[in-house]
Amino acid sequence: KPQLLQGVYAMGFNRPSKIQENALPMMLAEPPQNLIAQSQSGTGKTAAFVLAMLSRVEPGNKYPQCLCLSPTYELALQTGKVIEQMGKFYPELKLAYAVRGNKLERGQKISEQIVIGTPGTVLDWCSKLKFIDPKKIKVFVLDEADVMIATQGHQDQSIRIQRMLPRDCQMLLFSATFEDSVWKFAQKVVPDPNIIKLKREEETLDTIKQYYVLCNNRDEKFQALCNIYGAITIAQAMIFCHTRKTAGWLAAELSKEGHQVALLSGEMMVEQRAAVIERFREGKEKVLVTTNVCARGIDVEQVSVVINFDLPVDKDGNPDNETYLHRIGRTGRFGKRGLAINMVDSKHSMNILNRIQEHFNKKINKLDTDDLDEIEKITN
Repeated sequence: KPQLLQGVYAMGFNRPSKIQENALPMMLAEPPQNLIAQSQSGTGKTAAFVLAMLSRVEPGNKYPQCLCLSPTYELALQTGKVIEQMGKFYPELKLAYAVRGNKLERGQKISEQIVIGTPGTVLDWCSKLKFIDPKKIKVFVLDEADVMIATQGHQDQSIRIQRMLPRDCQMLLFSATFEDSVWKFAQKVVPDPNIIKLKREEETLDTIKQYYVLCNNRDEKFQALCNIYGAITIAQAMIFCHTRKTAGWLAAELSKEGHQVALLSGEMMVEQRAAVIERFREGKEKVLVTTNVCARGIDVEQVSVVINFDLPVDKDGNPDNETYLHRIGRTGRFGKRGLAINMVDSKHSMNILNRIQEHFNKKINKLDTDDLDEIEKITN
């Protein structure tokens, strides 16, 4: 529709990315078709499914017609931003967030045409509170399905929501990985799907320089971080820690040294998390210390350095390659240059790093102080 195209161009898109090129014809076809697509973040998938939702909405009808499930509040907010930008020239189009803490009066019906939220709250709004009539939903989007099913309860909630939807509702599911569990889940919630599998986005790694720093313990890692700190804060950086405890400790230590840092972690209130990200986006803090909460989806253009204070491992202590890709993918967005620095503090973490290198078939170089000029060049 012309007013949607206007929104697309206003966002600076002039040609489609790979996933958009493949997925849009299917998503916009008549009659609507279902889709399961593999796509990393940074590939433009959000814009693709948002365009599909906006194309199906009847703005004159004041009730929910499109439903999008996100694994976290942050991601829901970010998708909402894309909807607002793309629907800018569609003033009668409204958006509601079904997230924890968004309290509505009982017995109220929602007039917004698009609802975006997390599974638990969306389920409540559809069944217990009846704010949404699921039988009127035309498009159902499940974003980051792999993260979704890794969260306790989300898989079950998503399936229960899907079962309330009409048979002719268009189902669109996106996931960065297609492990068996994700695949089984996808087939449960998306009947007769078209399937798009993208090759691993190795390209995302080509624009990102990767280094490691050898240390003996946590304090040495902190020292090394302080040494490169001057070189990295010219731009914006994200530092990933394995636990909330380490993240809290690190943010406090950096503050003591007089550095301006923001801390983002899972136990913060939803509003606090949003405020921290907003400040980081606006550049009020140059450095964001966080746990995996943020490895996905947070899209801050100015981030040019990612530091793994702790290397990403899964619950069994094996390298978590997907999280590694997602973390360092916060930099080098859409082909810009970026830098990733990995802190290694034991034989064990060196072994993890070696396995990550093998997995991506990519050499990670040791960082020497001579490379600091190189780092400044990248971050400038």
